Amino acid sequence: MPITYRKSFRIFPGVRLNINRRSWSITLGGGPGPRHTISSTGWRTTSMDLPGPFGYRSTRRRNR
Repeated sequence: MPITYRKSFRIFPGVRLNINRRSWSITLGGGPGPRHTISSTGWRTTSMDLPGPFGYRSTRRRNR
């Protein structure tokens, strides 16, 4: 069984610092609006819960 580590800290209202074994990330936003996550590995993710039957949507792209 692999050993995992994940920890999330609330820095300011609407800003979180997420740390795991390999990287860290900053998450901005949340609540009823979109969430933007920037990772130390170069990934940028935008996600949002949509109303009704549309559910959850997320887009990811790699910065180069």
